[in-house]
Amino acid sequence: MEEHGFRGSYSTVRQLVRELRPEVNKAYIPLEFAPGEAAKVDWGEATVIIAGRKVKVQLFCYRLCHSCAPYVAAFPSQRSDCFLAGHVQSFNFFGGVPRRLIYDNVKTAVKDGWGRYVKAEQPAFMALKSHYAFRADFCNPGGGNEKGLVEGLVGYIRRNVLVPVPRVNSFVELQGELDKRCRQYQDKHLRYHPAPVKEALAREKQYLTPLPAREFDYALTRMAEVDSLSLIKFEKNRYSVTVNLVGKTVTVKGYPFQVKVYYHSQEVAVHPRTYLADQTSLVLEHYLPVLVQKPRSLANAAPLRRASLPPGLYELKERLLGRGEDRELARILGLVMEYGIEEVEKAIRLALKSGQDSFQAVRYYLRQEEGAGSAQIPLDAAFPTVAAVNLEAYDSLLGGGVH
Repeated sequence: MEEHGFRGSYSTVRQLVRELRPEVNKAYIPLEFAPGEAAKVDWGEATVIIAGRKVKVQLFCYRLCHSCAPYVAAFPSQRSDCFLAGHVQSFNFFGGVPRRLIYDNVKTAVKDGWGRYVKAEQPAFMALKSHYAFRADFCNPGGGNEKGLVEGLVGYIRRNVLVPVPRVNSFVELQGELDKRCRQYQDKHLRYHPAPVKEALAREKQYLTPLPAREFDYALTRMAEVDSLSLIKFEKNRYSVTVNLVGKTVTVKGYPFQVKVYYHSQEVAVHPRTYLADQTSLVLEHYLPVLVQKPRSLANAAPLRRASLPPGLYELKERLLGRGEDRELARILGLVMEYGIEEVEKAIRLALKSGQDSFQAVRYYLRQEEGAGSAQIPLDAAFPTVAAVNLEAYDSLLGGGVH
């Protein structure tokens, strides 16, 4: 540069070259999709208030590429069962399946490789693809522009649905709110689109692959042995089953919000799924046969202590255990096995109203309920008394006296 009399610096030259070179790397190609051709999938994250507690939820975001119609499902995690459940809910929401789905390199789908070089997919994801007959395409690393539609959806949901922070009582209520907002989104008329989302969706639905006759079972399935406490272990937690299954091997299915247990293809237990570690979920009814036989355990029995008892049964339990009448309580629990907790609760309320808190009183009102159409006869506050026997009458009888 000195021979040409240039006195500038290297950085000056580099800046000039940058200005002269066309920046093709920052230019993207507009994409266009035929009806039913594709949908894009991504995960988002948000914070909501569920039952008064701040909870971080994972948002499964799905968007049809032709109509831009969205669907969003909320889950506790991004694990395989939630990932698969998000697909099933999305397909059900739109009543069909596009020919291909476009993803980031999510581990729940990709087992080995990335982008166009994916060598192997997860077995559960392959089963989902086979069941619903769609193809999967994966974005290249850093290729966020390849799935811009769905990434925009994540931002839209955060701004329009999750601000201010929703306050709901359960995931079910949260999902209902998301479903409603996704339907409202269909009323939009997006820029550069010739028709509103709802009209484009009506046309696109005609090209979706129909749903199969049977819904895909997306549960995590494991085999487990029932221990002596009538508990099975699933992941890091324990769940109760009926006591007659102690020592047996059962099938455990973990869904995003439930754990179901099967024995010989029959459902034997259902629990809310917990994502905390070292938790034990107990169902009182599972232990009733043993509690009835072992009344001395009632005062400290965890299934009874943790149970959400109806008010009448709870009050009666406290009264009887407070007086040390564990056998009386055991007999009442036996009635629960025979009649069901709802019917026993009705009888307990009638008994307590009449001033009684015994097994005989509860059984009396249960039998009154069994007599269809017959008028109920309330028990007296005090049980009938038996008059004292006059033993002198026997002496008169033996002596031959006439009375």
